[in-house]
Amino acid sequence: MEQIIVPVSDVARTEQFFHLGLGFTSVDHGAFSGNGFAHLFGIRAARAKFVTMRLGSDEVVFVQYTRPGKPYPAGSQSPDLWFQHFAVIVSDMDKAYAALRQVPFAPISEGGPILLPPQNGSVRAFKFRDPDGHPLELLSFPKGQGRAVWHQSDDKRVFLGIDHSAIGISDTDRSTAFYRDLLGMTVAYQTVNRGSAQERLDGTFNAVVGITGLRPTSPNGPGIEFLDYFTPPTGRPAARDARSNDLVQLELRLAVDDLSATVVRLHTAHVAFVSPDIVELDDGRRAAMVRDPDGHVVWLDQEAAQPS
Repeated sequence: MEQIIVPVSDVARTEQFFHLGLGFTSVDHGAFSGNGFAHLFGIRAARAKFVTMRLGSDEVVFVQYTRPGKPYPAGSQSPDLWFQHFAVIVSDMDKAYAALRQVPFAPISEGGPILLPPQNGSVRAFKFRDPDGHPLELLSFPKGQGRAVWHQSDDKRVFLGIDHSAIGISDTDRSTAFYRDLLGMTVAYQTVNRGSAQERLDGTFNAVVGITGLRPTSPNGPGIEFLDYFTPPTGRPAARDARSNDLVQLELRLAVDDLSATVVRLHTAHVAFVSPDIVELDDGRRAAMVRDPDGHVVWLDQEAAQPS
């Protein structure tokens, strides 16, 4: 995954939150405009300013639209199918939680960081919301768990990078077919989390959730994690009329080797498109934007050809 795109109501406030509370560094400021951008995101005459922030080698682009959309849905819960967060990996959960408490946030998890049981990896985790209501997670892997990059002995930072973006789904097989068979990702792990620790982590009574992690073809960058709640069966579907300037609509930017062939597969599978098809952006890239089976949005990107 190249980047995670997050719509925000105040890009300056967001930049301060992620820098002071989560250790991100700003690497670019700019603006989106032009016909290609408007068609890709499906918003007529769309204009926006953005800040790109980096943690380790991973990037998130926070976008503030000139014409804002809807606020984040009130009363959102983890089983809701619009749920989407990204997991920030930390080397020391206590130090990370102390840093986070220096900025305003809304907790999702009950009682601070949660230690999951051995059958769920003995990881420590804490879920919370940023000032716009987007859910986020701090995650600390014990030795032997997670990707090797999170256990480099010479890395003394507290906040290390982004492991994955987790998305609420309604059918694991259907979502796997989309991300694996159509987009070429690989299933890396599967588990079922349940019990009191999971309930406190999610702030959801009686939580039983099937978790499937997928990795892109590149060994670098965040993966995608499915959250398929078996109970409680109260997850609400995502609004099909959500747009890129609505705060609920995050976008995952994935690189593909052959965008034309990928788009043909997606059309053949009757996947819903946000963009009319492939569009050309001002920087020369060709891109398309589609929705997965539960409405989450994926930006498919191909680098412009290099001069010979």
